[in-house]
Amino acid sequence: MPDSTYKSKTLAAWVALLGGPLGLHRFYLHGLRDVWGWLCPLPTLLGAWGIQRVQQFGQDDHLSWVLIPLLGLIVATTMLQAILIGLTPDERWHARFNPDLVGHPDAPAGGWAVVFAIVISLLVGAGVLMATIAFSGQRYFEYQVEEARKLSQ
Repeated sequence: MPDSTYKSKTLAAWVALLGGPLGLHRFYLHGLRDVWGWLCPLPTLLGAWGIQRVQQFGQDDHLSWVLIPLLGLIVATTMLQAILIGLTPDERWHARFNPDLVGHPDAPAGGWAVVFAIVISLLVGAGVLMATIAFSGQRYFEYQVEEARKLSQ
């Protein structure tokens, strides 16, 4: 039944969960010519560079304040994409990615593996998004206090 162009919803959700920040889910679904897939690694690598800068220069490195939230946003975005992939109804999934299986009685359906991918993506995405907002807010207010202290002297 499934041929060489078959796209598994379960595999797509797990690839988005595990390799989404590198664009692997986009390449799986849309091929290597997908522009959005090629744009995913850039903020991921910049964010990783920001983390490396914090380890090297400490928390007062202003460039890392900009770079680290990029990593958080790309991870949160790809977790959202994993959730959306997992929550797509099977009929709509097959209509978009496996048109030869539409209406087929033996068409594969999403199972518990998809549910686990959704749950883990929700946990990771929410945690990373909250951490990104907290990190950015803390850095912003620390900078404001520092600048106010300079003005008052």
